Amino acid sequence: MTIRYVREFKGFAGIRLESDDIGTADDPSIILLHGFGQTRKIWEDVAVGLEQAGRHVINVDLRGHGGSDWPADARYDFDAYVEDLRAVLGQMRTRPVVVAAMHSGWIATAALAEDAATLASGLILVDPPAEDDAQSVRASAEAFSAAIGPGLAQSDYDARLLDIFSVGGNDARLLGVAPQINIPVLVVRGALGAGAGDAEPSGYADAFPDVEAIDVDGGGLLVNAERTEAFNGLLIDFLERKQPRFIPEYRSGSDARTLRDAMGCFATGITIITAHDADGKPIGLTANSFTSVSLDPPLLLVCIANNSGSAETLRSAESFAVNVLQIGQQPVSNLFAGKDADRFAGTRWEVGEYGAPILPSSLGIFECKRDALHEAGDHFLLVGKVEKASFEPRRDPLLYFRGKYRRLHFT
Repeated sequence: MTIRYVREFKGFAGIRLESDDIGTADDPSIILLHGFGQTRKIWEDVAVGLEQAGRHVINVDLRGHGGSDWPADARYDFDAYVEDLRAVLGQMRTRPVVVAAMHSGWIATAALAEDAATLASGLILVDPPAEDDAQSVRASAEAFSAAIGPGLAQSDYDARLLDIFSVGGNDARLLGVAPQINIPVLVVRGALGAGAGDAEPSGYADAFPDVEAIDVDGGGLLVNAERTEAFNGLLIDFLERKQPRFIPEYRSGSDARTLRDAMGCFATGITIITAHDADGKPIGLTANSFTSVSLDPPLLLVCIANNSGSAETLRSAESFAVNVLQIGQQPVSNLFAGKDADRFAGTRWEVGEYGAPILPSSLGIFECKRDALHEAGDHFLLVGKVEKASFEPRRDPLLYFRGKYRRLHFT
């Protein structure tokens, strides 16, 4: 039995994007993007076939199409569609494969240009067009709508978008960003048959680092319902080779390695804890075991390893600071996590209002007085009373997940 419900996503500038959510969310995900002058109806048979092959399918109506919002301000420019897709990808539980027909292929290419590997696990382009001006978008949309007969009416999309949307002059930009998309890519030519437009721009397919290209006979694998199975066969073959299904296999145990890896599944920020030793020398170490404890009174705690070089100083320090790092401070994080004798020599720092060293370029700084100390196995918990908190809201946090630095993706 196919599991299906209508799911809404929040797109660029808060626009509502409607989709069919088909299948089980624990299966590998696929996002289907139709071309202009179409709606998600075009993918219905493909979506069911993919679900039956063990895939979780999100079949989206683009803005100005089908059940998605048709913006009153007619915001149908290229970048609005790009940001819509990035917003949808940011709301997915896992990294999906994006399947994009016609001009949606250009949108997907631009959306994945900067950080493809963190947003998607694959890209399938179906008949990417050669022409990028608004006139050619209208021509291909109208030709395709005519080819599928009564299956789609003009009332299914906002006709204004065909005069507004244009990649216009961005073809060189997209050809330039394709080499940055370091995920598996499949280009399928001829699947849409009549109305699909010409072949993609010269060199487009070859520009992707990991690409396969397939030419079909132009018989309309999506237009002709009887041939949808053949199209699904192409997709599933690619997916099984590049994104095979798997059964979740949980590791379990109580050994140190398993515990460390399991704890690494909890994404954290990164801090540097700073204080002065008995001789007035600044000391510091990198730590991600940091949490707020109470607002009244204002308390926080950090977890310090007993064998760390700064442990004894922090055990006796009357004041200390927690410096929450921003994305540009990865080198500083590495420095304070290492064994360099003088970590402050090449680091900008100053003495805070309450006596502890602080790193003024940080995302946030908490200047604390020691409140309590608790022994906890091979660590101790240092609880501080916050005397002063400072932060810079325009900076992005430096994150840590599964033993690697990460960056925040805003949706």
